[in-house]
Amino acid sequence: MPFDGLVTVAVCHQLKDSLIGARIEKIYQPLKEELALLLSKPGERYRLLISANAKNARVHTTENSKPNPSNPPLFCMVLRKHLDGGVISEINQPGLERLLQFKVNTRDELGRPTVKTLVVEIMGKHSNIILVDQNNRILDGIKRYSHAVSRHREVLPGRDYMPPPEQGKINPIGLNEERFMELVTSADIDMKLTDILLKTFDGFSPRMCREVVFRSGLPLETSLNHCGQYELSLIWQHFYDICSNLDHSQFNPSLVLNRDGTPNDFAAFSLSQFKDLVVEHGDICQILDKFYTRKEQLEKLQAKKQSLLTIVSSEINRLKKKIPKFKKSLHQADQADDYRLFGELLTANMHLLEKGLKKVQLENYYHPNYNKVNIELNPQKTPSENVQAYFKKYNKAKKTTVAVKEQLSQAEEELSYLEGVDTAVRHASSIIDLEETKTELVSQGYLKPKSFDKTKKKDKKRSKPQPMEYQSMDGFTILVGKNNRQNDYLTQRIAQATDIWLHTKEIPGSHVVIRTEGGDVPPTTLEQAAVLAAYHSKARQSSSVPVDYTFVKHVHKPNGAKPGMVIYENQQTITINPDEEKVHNMSRTKE
Repeated sequence: MPFDGLVTVAVCHQLKDSLIGARIEKIYQPLKEELALLLSKPGERYRLLISANAKNARVHTTENSKPNPSNPPLFCMVLRKHLDGGVISEINQPGLERLLQFKVNTRDELGRPTVKTLVVEIMGKHSNIILVDQNNRILDGIKRYSHAVSRHREVLPGRDYMPPPEQGKINPIGLNEERFMELVTSADIDMKLTDILLKTFDGFSPRMCREVVFRSGLPLETSLNHCGQYELSLIWQHFYDICSNLDHSQFNPSLVLNRDGTPNDFAAFSLSQFKDLVVEHGDICQILDKFYTRKEQLEKLQAKKQSLLTIVSSEINRLKKKIPKFKKSLHQADQADDYRLFGELLTANMHLLEKGLKKVQLENYYHPNYNKVNIELNPQKTPSENVQAYFKKYNKAKKTTVAVKEQLSQAEEELSYLEGVDTAVRHASSIIDLEETKTELVSQGYLKPKSFDKTKKKDKKRSKPQPMEYQSMDGFTILVGKNNRQNDYLTQRIAQATDIWLHTKEIPGSHVVIRTEGGDVPPTTLEQAAVLAAYHSKARQSSSVPVDYTFVKHVHKPNGAKPGMVIYENQQTITINPDEEKVHNMSRTKE
């Protein structure tokens, strides 16, 4: 998904149409490496987003706004000083470089007309936004660096502006077939066609090189030594089509979405290589805005997920270390009956004992065959003291058994709970879901509340949980909790006694409820609900997942139980595969 030279041409073309003559009303810097310029023309307003972020460098108009820092950064103040009130007079792109120059008619400190240039360089980790005066002197850059970082140039106030180094590629616009063939056939014969196009021609990203080969009907791995005149002619034809449309500013911007709606790719032209995915079309700025907005949302979601998973994983690992120790202690405590037996046998045979014995062999009159038992003794103790020592060990071991069993039960229950939280976090699809889980972890003592949380009014109403809602092929509503708060709300508040409740058997996962409305649920709906239960569980990547189901009236939450924890009875079990395609094909009514 590179912001390549072809996309830059399309963006430049659209921005020229809309922003030439626009006045810069406001300049903001909401993020460290991102600008937002508010521009206006008679009857029109625009928000121009410019980012030099290594992963998301781009420039396009946007409908979205972000909160701004109370104290604007230095670069933002410099831009306000030099560009506020200025009018964009030109927008240029040198060749097919990923570089745009916004020329702004403004005034200097003495009120004299002058021209400043805002240079936007979109080059991955080397991306930058640089303000240059009419004498080609750098006023400032959103990223400053000296020759210690770059041997080619310095980006510092007062230095002459130097453009990024050229890559030595050929501009394909206006290229004829003869020259194209000469350039392609001069490459290493073992190189793939996609690599030859990428290495030779300016503006083409790996994606667009694959598109040329794909449109030609050749395998993407085709190398030069497998091509004859016919294959090369096909490559030229589709390469020329793209370049011709580029030259005549005839774009067909496309956005590629995965089956789940997440962004996959974009281009200035139609992409035919993604047959199994969803491809949308629109103007280039709308497509870039939609792509990067969703991408940043997913990145933010992933960052929050990772933050919570770190905490939950730490607690899970702690319990996984404690539980074996509890089991070992329990195993050792199981010797309590032996201590009692030894004490009773010693008591019954007190006449055979004397101080100084290290061991004694006695008949076990509890055993049907009266087997002999070897009993260790402390030679420093009297027979009576040895008897008391064994009964003391017995009483201690018995108490230990009770305590350890309780501790083990609590640890196993806590582990089950945390594994459920872990599953909910990994499957969360929105920030709201994660915030609900975070609030839950605070309430359970796994997270400390932030200082601002303490100042919130206790009676402040939280929004109602919103479980996912599906429609079965038979018309029944199926509800799925996305976290423990939603699970509790779904099972305890929404579900009716005659609704059917489903959950993966002994596997952390979501509560699922079929709204029966008092009617009988057909097997197809039950199967669909079971698929949802298996898919929204820790066993999502497994097969043959057991799913229990019962009426809601048989599901109960014990007093003091952790969020999402319930007990149920009278259940039946269905074995199902958590088929992702079936889930995506189900009718989703709301989330």
